[in-house]
Amino acid sequence: QVQVVESGGGLVQAGGSLRLSCTASGLTFGNYPMGWFRQAPGKEREGVSCISRNGRGTRYAESVKGRFTISRDNAKNTLQLQMNSLKPEDTAMYYCAAARYSGDYYYTTLLEPDFDYWGQGTQVTVSS
Repeated sequence: QVQVVESGGGLVQAGGSLRLSCTASGLTFGNYPMGWFRQAPGKEREGVSCISRNGRGTRYAESVKGRFTISRDNAKNTLQLQMNSLKPEDTAMYYCAAARYSGDYYYTTLLEPDFDYWGQGTQVTVSS
């Protein structure tokens, strides 16, 4: 049984930083591209960032480029999202997800249908 669990959300002032973490079990972590999505109230869920199974490929939404950094540790089955220079518009529920198994070590995607396993989310609130 695959389990994906996020942590690290919270309340922060605009301009501040947060670091989200995600652990995944029940799968061979290094075989899966991993991603972060977010959903703000009244809006559709959107892809934030994705990292390839070998950690050498990354993809970011335009809205977070230069502010967020995704990383992974395959030995520990963990995924991180370092979020700097946070803005009120970053306020959302953040979800960690494992994409469908890929034989391409550098493959990344921000398409929600490409992701098979999802966590329950962690709330990030940025005050102005």
